[in-house]
Amino acid sequence: MTDATDGARLLPWTSPDGKPCFLVGDGIGYVSRIADNIEAVQLGLAGELIDEARRVLGGRKWTPGELHLLAVELTEALADVHRVAKSRGARLPALRHEDGSGPQLPAEAFG
Repeated sequence: MTDATDGARLLPWTSPDGKPCFLVGDGIGYVSRIADNIEAVQLGLAGELIDEARRVLGGRKWTPGELHLLAVELTEALADVHRVAKSRGARLPALRHEDGSGPQLPAEAFG
């Protein structure tokens, strides 16, 4: 039995009741482009937050409130990045099977 989400893309947002949203399609439509843009923004914000965390923690002068806010923001960013990684990982070609079958990249793919 296959999972209902086989071949579906996990989108970078949830439904109003917090359930995952999926998209079935060729990956080039309007909703796919919106999802790509949101993922790019999420990854960019996570990178900026890493820089901010390093700045705050490097200063060694922080209040409990600053640390709490930083922890909350880092948790949210990590959740977003984890969702992007799961979505992109699910869309990668399947790994080769033990018998050697499965997709293989040509030598040119490695430069």
